[in-house]
Amino acid sequence: MRGWVSLSKLRNVAIIAHVDHGKTTLVDEMLKQSGIYRENQEVVERVMDSGDLERERGITIMAKNTAITYKDAKINIVDTPGHADFGGEVERVLKMVNGVILLVDAAEGPMPQTRFVLSRALELGHRVIVVVNKIDRPDARISEVIDECLELLMDLNATDEQLDSPMLFCSGRQGTASYSPDTVGTDLTPLFETIMEYIPEPDRDTEAPFQMLVSSIDYNEYVGRIAIGRIERGIIKQNMEIEVCNFHDPDAAPQKAKAVSLYMFDGLAKVAVTEASAGNIVALSGIGDITIGDTICARGSAAPLPFVKISAPTVEMTFAVNDSPFAGKEGKFVTSRQIKERLFKETLKDVSLRVSEIDGETDAFNVAGRGEMSLSILIETMRREGYELQVSPPRVLLKEIDGVRCEPIERVVVDVPQDYVGAVIEKLGSRKGDLSEMTPVGNRMKIEFFVPSRGLFGYRNEFLTDTKGEGIMASVFERYEPFKGEIARRNSGSLIAWETGDSVAYGLFSAQDRGSLFIGPGVPVYGGMVIGECPKAEDITVNICKKKQLTNMRAAGSDEALRLIPPRKLSLEQCLEFLADDELLEVTPQTLRIRKRILDHSKRMKSIYGGKK
Repeated sequence: MRGWVSLSKLRNVAIIAHVDHGKTTLVDEMLKQSGIYRENQEVVERVMDSGDLERERGITIMAKNTAITYKDAKINIVDTPGHADFGGEVERVLKMVNGVILLVDAAEGPMPQTRFVLSRALELGHRVIVVVNKIDRPDARISEVIDECLELLMDLNATDEQLDSPMLFCSGRQGTASYSPDTVGTDLTPLFETIMEYIPEPDRDTEAPFQMLVSSIDYNEYVGRIAIGRIERGIIKQNMEIEVCNFHDPDAAPQKAKAVSLYMFDGLAKVAVTEASAGNIVALSGIGDITIGDTICARGSAAPLPFVKISAPTVEMTFAVNDSPFAGKEGKFVTSRQIKERLFKETLKDVSLRVSEIDGETDAFNVAGRGEMSLSILIETMRREGYELQVSPPRVLLKEIDGVRCEPIERVVVDVPQDYVGAVIEKLGSRKGDLSEMTPVGNRMKIEFFVPSRGLFGYRNEFLTDTKGEGIMASVFERYEPFKGEIARRNSGSLIAWETGDSVAYGLFSAQDRGSLFIGPGVPVYGGMVIGECPKAEDITVNICKKKQLTNMRAAGSDEALRLIPPRKLSLEQCLEFLADDELLEVTPQTLRIRKRILDHSKRMKSIYGGKK
């Protein structure tokens, strides 16, 4: 350990921004320039995105803690997610810090998630350092973005001090920062200096009894839950007797425990320490069922700290045991007990996730989260771990407010070339979206809508098609409003396999005239499985296992090779977007299969046209 426990100065800061504005890349450079790495150490890009999924998708899912040394100071840095679906992560980590670095892309400017995280930081009274990032982009529009940032601060009722926030100009990739947009920086010294000058030091009252609010949870197979938070006051020592209480449960007796292990952050590692004092961000193990929002106090001095409850989830899906004809062939964990244990284990780490059992059903569970993306990442993580399950289409959670049925509404910002504005407005209008603002940005248009969450289901792919892949769309939960009426989920039908077997080129050749196929030849299928999309708004059953009947009579040219159109391979998100209300997605470690809830054709027809199932 490099002896920073005795460093005279301490700063706790979070980096907040919209997705893909460069938070993790900037933290990389801050780590490099603070001397965290040895000279000959191999360094990977976006080192804070430690999960496989985070690295593959280029997004941050879980908030991460790190610490650097600058001169005689230790700076604790929290890298936060940018996606609205992981907003629960951002809200809670802001309780650990005394200031935030607001990162804004020099071309895109403030986006919906920028507004969301900044409003939370301002409510907590945090000081803000505005950093305009990616100033080396050829399409950067720095002066307009500066004005947009100031307008956003005024919109969110920032105090005079917060409006007077310092503004820096960075290139995270180059590792440079400057005080003026016209000056090219050489390193990140201006950023480090501004953090030291502008972000206040945490309160370091070491005389009072120990008290710490748990703002984040880590999980380890060996020691269980690890509580992470900032020490509000006092000193904690290893093996100290402690007790746990909660502000929202004042009548419950404090739970007694012991601080078994104590860690501080040093670069990318957790370093075991024997004691820590007020103001430091620490990790603590030894309390079995600790949860976010709990307060850990010295024995006999229970005093819970107030904590804003995490916003309720807005989207729900049903996770169930796979009951298809191919069930159990590819997965390692297939029973309801294993799926249940895994889902409840996820709630230990993800504060915004809710898992509930369904009355009268033993093999299905309702899983509610902040959005489609957070749930799809959970599904993808589970399938990589060897789980096999089936999931329903996502559905929104409705609320009754003053006797009126209300649904979640999202603020959607789209940035599209001007040629495609009409198509986007038309599509979002048909999905009950209200246009609120249009701003030209160069030869593109920035348009803001308020759209019901369920109106966005299945729209992302359509949006990319309508804008030829050039559009950018971002959304964040805004509020609940009265139910807007029915929205057509999908205007196309499904091509459904008639029988169980392996798909054959001859059968696929006949089926491809009916619509676009999702599979090629030689793929195992079962009756009731969806194998393609029909352009008409109706389901069509096709026999793709049909082989060509051989006869002893052959006409000239009858054996010409059949030309098959390459199939459309759907990703997990595309499968979830495609699902109709009467369909399920079968998820196994190797395969994604869309299927009808009722596999048998005659039973399915009876359920559609009345009659008994």
